[in-house]
Amino acid sequence: MVVIGNKSQVTPRKFENAPVVQGVEKRVLIGAADRAPLFVMRHFTVAPGGYTPEHAHAWEHEVYVLAGRGRAHGQGGAQDVGPGDFIFVPPMDVHQFRNTGDVPLEFICVVPLAGDVE
Repeated sequence: MVVIGNKSQVTPRKFENAPVVQGVEKRVLIGAADRAPLFVMRHFTVAPGGYTPEHAHAWEHEVYVLAGRGRAHGQGGAQDVGPGDFIFVPPMDVHQFRNTGDVPLEFICVVPLAGDVE
């Protein structure tokens, strides 16, 4: 069965635990609750000045920037990102996303089903 929804129907989980994470909201758009067998699609919003935790794990991330400006940090350095940019984060690569603009940074992040933790 095809599942169709809207981001506005998904209650965000808010992350505010400075200095680790600041101004981050996560919405699981498609995941285990939808009986997705392999992947989870999440929508992240990072407030101006906000950032995700600097971390690494055993699964990859596939990220697509929808809106705003930010900086993607990885083991190979950091790079500015904006709407239309895509980012591949390999397994075990320490990474972080920071909003460097004055409007929310929004991106889609797809991970394996087992990778959708906190």
